[in-house]
Amino acid sequence: MSAAPVKAPESGTTGVFSRGRAAIAARTLRSDRWWLPPLVTVAGFATFIIYATVRSFQHDYYWVGQYHYLTPFYSPCLSAGCVEGSSHFGTPIPDLPHWIPLGFLVLPFLLLFRLTCYYYRKAYYRSVWMSPPACAVAEPHAKYTGETRLPLIIQNAHRYFFYAAVIISVINTYDAVISFRSGSGFGIGLGTLIITVNALLLWAYTLSCHSCRHIAGGRLKHFSQHPVRYRFWTVVSKLNTRHMQLAWTTLGTLMLTDLYVALVAAGKVTDLRFVG
Repeated sequence: MSAAPVKAPESGTTGVFSRGRAAIAARTLRSDRWWLPPLVTVAGFATFIIYATVRSFQHDYYWVGQYHYLTPFYSPCLSAGCVEGSSHFGTPIPDLPHWIPLGFLVLPFLLLFRLTCYYYRKAYYRSVWMSPPACAVAEPHAKYTGETRLPLIIQNAHRYFFYAAVIISVINTYDAVISFRSGSGFGIGLGTLIITVNALLLWAYTLSCHSCRHIAGGRLKHFSQHPVRYRFWTVVSKLNTRHMQLAWTTLGTLMLTDLYVALVAAGKVTDLRFVG
């Protein structure tokens, strides 16, 4: 018995169903668990998004005044409704309703910086946008317009969100510096180390960005005439090879830092003190 004929690809289709490709009815002939990496990626993203959303709207347990611990999800806290002592840059914004996060000025830029990041594009293009979900696996979209239409055209603004991320990293660094204070002066606790490591990793992730690499060495015809920029480009390039690992690691350290500060602020755990 002969196999049923396979319908020829329609004009305008893209990917594995486009003209010039083998007309195979099956979505893929792969027999391995190609769906596992996209599934793990979705689960990881969902975990962070749910946690960050809940914590951002909680409006509580984000500041430990005794040790000057401020969670990155609420930094900088600029509202008059912020807990006393947590507003390091004043309170130019009036008290906010509960449905607006206290970190509303920073969170959108952090979200857009990550969403437009080259690694995250790769991750959610495959796992969420399904374009394509895996090598040699047909995507569900009939057409592919690239980053020329909404919502993907926003990806082209990544370099501008990078500048905002640098400013936010400076603020996170300040938060790390003041965490070395205690009621009696200088002090170091477990929270100090967690906040500091998180800030350092956020710097590593931010500076490993492809946009940063282009800023460092882009449009240079002769590296020999720009030794400082060449050195910076070399360092950024080394970091860039770890961009994927840093992208995932910083999601974890952000949640860990916030969770630890929240537990100490709520009195659920006692901060382990090493000095002061």
